Amino acid sequence: MSDPGIIRFDQVSKFYGEVLGVNQVDLSIGPGITGLVGPNGSGKSTLMNLMTGLLQPTEGRVTVLGVATDRPEQLFRMVGYCAQYDAFPPGLTCYQFIYSYLRVHGYADGDAERLTWSSIDRVGLSDAGRRRLAGFSKGMRQRARVAQAIAHEPQVLVLDEPLNGLDPMARAEVTDIFKEMAAEGRFILISSHILHEVDVLADRVALLDSGYVVAEGEIDEVRVEMEARPIQVLVRCERAKEVASALLLQDHLVEVLINDDGGGFLARTKNSGHFYEQLQDIVLREQVKVRKVKVADSDVRAVYQYLIEDEGKA
Repeated sequence: MSDPGIIRFDQVSKFYGEVLGVNQVDLSIGPGITGLVGPNGSGKSTLMNLMTGLLQPTEGRVTVLGVATDRPEQLFRMVGYCAQYDAFPPGLTCYQFIYSYLRVHGYADGDAERLTWSSIDRVGLSDAGRRRLAGFSKGMRQRARVAQAIAHEPQVLVLDEPLNGLDPMARAEVTDIFKEMAAEGRFILISSHILHEVDVLADRVALLDSGYVVAEGEIDEVRVEMEARPIQVLVRCERAKEVASALLLQDHLVEVLINDDGGGFLARTKNSGHFYEQLQDIVLREQVKVRKVKVADSDVRAVYQYLIEDEGKA
């Protein structure tokens, strides 16, 4: 049965030929702000396009407040979508851009005009409403897209990298809009490749990597889980048992497994920095020839580190 109170991905996979978009996503999204976070190419946009009905799953089912995504007439009335990329009809003013989509939605002239100016005012573009979008700065175009997405007052708002191109003042203003809408009981899904960006916004977060949801929950819970999670390191070297035995004397090692061929080992450590320092000391002291040292996980811990280290590039 479809739950009218949540957004639900039920074992959803999407393939583009032989290329994986997302795989076996099992996710429930409630009201408030949910951050969808992952490196570029992790599957965030695919998941959003599935949720908005722009794509249909190869396997599984997506429902939005009880409505299946293959029922566009019902779905589009309740969903607003702000895509990541500019896609404006040429020659339109900001007002015409928003008004024309409301008319296509089926709103009468007076209602469409009222909703258009309301959304333009809400994103701080009232003075530029009659100007052509082609002359807008990147940040102004981004705000115009947000205005179009919220103009029909949707219950569900899907925002793909909505803070890109905004200066700090505009970011704060747009962030306040999303928080206000969440406080009204709406469902807001925001994607970003920067964990810090959703930290100030989201009630919950889902981390994606290579098409999989690798962690989800309250953002503080995800932080604790990532920081506590051991990382796996593969070492290929001479005298592997000897090196592994020396490393096992350290309290940060969780487990060491010798490879079947005896030419290396897999170590699980709670402190990768100490592990690498001690491995280097042992190798230099014992004059051991090392062929390879690499992280063996495409592990969420590595994704997490990438996301928090990248926060300054927003």
